[in-house]
Amino acid sequence: MMSTSELDVRGLKCPLPILRTKKALAGMASGQLLRVLATDPSAKKDFEAFARQTGHELEDQSAADAAEFVFVIRRK
Repeated sequence: MMSTSELDVRGLKCPLPILRTKKALAGMASGQLLRVLATDPSAKKDFEAFARQTGHELEDQSAADAAEFVFVIRRK
């Protein structure tokens, strides 16, 4: 899946990954994709809730390994 931008929030704890993602999405056009790399163990539930609450679409989520997560978000 091709993404328009990438955001590395590895090493940051809640709420910083979500806040940085929100800021990055604000600077993007509707329909563009943002690939987010995160290591916070609560990132999966945080990004699912973020997508539900904001209307952005969580296109994909996966675990690169046991400690790193990848989220692809489409800006609404």
